[in-house]
Amino acid sequence: MSVTLSSTKSRAALRASARVSGELLLVLVMTAVAVWLLGRMWSIVWPLIVGLLLTTLTWPTARYLRRHGWPPALAASVVTVLFLLVAGGVVALIAVPVASQSGELTDGVVEGIQRLREWASGPPLNIGDDQITGALDSATARVQDSVGSMVTTVVTGVGTVVNGVVTAVLAVFLMFFMLKDGPRFLPWLTRQLPGRFATDVPTVAARAWKTLGEFVRSQAYVGLLDAVLIGLGLWIVGVPLVLPLAVLTFVAAFVPIVGALFAGFVAVLIALVSNGLTDALIVLAIIIVVQQLEGNVFQPMIQSRGLGLHAAVILLAVTLGGSLAGIVGSLLAVPVAALIAVVWNYLREQLSEPRQEPEASVSPSGAVSPS
Repeated sequence: MSVTLSSTKSRAALRASARVSGELLLVLVMTAVAVWLLGRMWSIVWPLIVGLLLTTLTWPTARYLRRHGWPPALAASVVTVLFLLVAGGVVALIAVPVASQSGELTDGVVEGIQRLREWASGPPLNIGDDQITGALDSATARVQDSVGSMVTTVVTGVGTVVNGVVTAVLAVFLMFFMLKDGPRFLPWLTRQLPGRFATDVPTVAARAWKTLGEFVRSQAYVGLLDAVLIGLGLWIVGVPLVLPLAVLTFVAAFVPIVGALFAGFVAVLIALVSNGLTDALIVLAIIIVVQQLEGNVFQPMIQSRGLGLHAAVILLAVTLGGSLAGIVGSLLAVPVAALIAVVWNYLREQLSEPRQEPEASVSPSGAVSPS
């Protein structure tokens, strides 16, 4: 039995496909333009994002004070000062013990280098002192040849540090103003927008704010879990500076991938110079196990509950963000994915058909029964 295609239906299908393709192309172009504009305004956007994340972290305290009769400006000022004191305390908690034991750590580094030279001079490498001296001379010559590039790198690093300080200062000021005037933002936004936007945009903004709060809290839970487990492991092994290393682990958890690598490298280095190679390998094994549990079990589970995202979606988002924008992309991947989910869920709610109730029919006896 032969089937003949309908030319009218085929043309209609092609027209529909062309229309959908054109609309998708237009959406992609507008998205590319929006991303380009964000890139051009990144010096403003990045402090705003950091300020938002800090505000979600400190807003519960400010909200508590405001509910108990504190003026908004006073509550915001007190919370901002407390935040700066806590941040300074964290830095001091890391820096002071390290400075007090810097002499021991320096001696350990020197001793570790000497042990490495003794090990290299024996079998199976049998590297003599003259070979080591020649390698050092060669490395010195290469350093001298690349002084220009090193100066450029140092200047770039100094510029990065300056930009980071400026971003931090702007973020703290923005956090203060958000804590002070944040509750007035949505009513103001409602008055500025026309038509349905006056309802849709504030609703989406309120849901996005809640989602950002869940992200920051879940990240803090993950960092606390890492700090407790790794700190306990370091204490059992007998590594010095357990408390500063645990605090460093907690703070570094807010910077995905690189933060964990940096904290782990510091812990292994201190274990190596203070306790020896065996304990350093044990510490490395502990950190690898904890980081694998965090990245593949704890973080996806905690964030999937708080953000309403599947664990696989979070893993894919972090991978994609890191490949597209490096550290910043990894840091923002999960909240951006959650915000996209918020917008999509709201659009789906608005575009879905209302549920129709079954019609009722009247029976001959006068009773009402569903049809």
